[in-house]
Amino acid sequence: MFAVLKLGCLIVYTLALASLAGLLPAGVGGTIQNVALVLLALHALELVLMFRHVRLYRGPLVVSVLLTLLFGLLHWKPLADAAARSTPPRGGPSA
Repeated sequence: MFAVLKLGCLIVYTLALASLAGLLPAGVGGTIQNVALVLLALHALELVLMFRHVRLYRGPLVVSVLLTLLFGLLHWKPLADAAARSTPPRGGPSA
């Protein structure tokens, strides 16, 4: 499911770039550019708010930042889920 959503993000970005190159009609191109801009703005906000999860990526941090800007929670959420599974729960009833 994440792969399909990531593909959707890439399609929006590709269409926005195509519209900037003049390959799409003006009415459609402007709308797609706005959608891509909103996606990038939301993902930038996610980057700031969820940076602790973005840092968990095993590769270079700059790659994780780029992937978060492109895909948002589709990138950092699996990292957060994996970290939550690998750490034991805190607190809990004392025996």
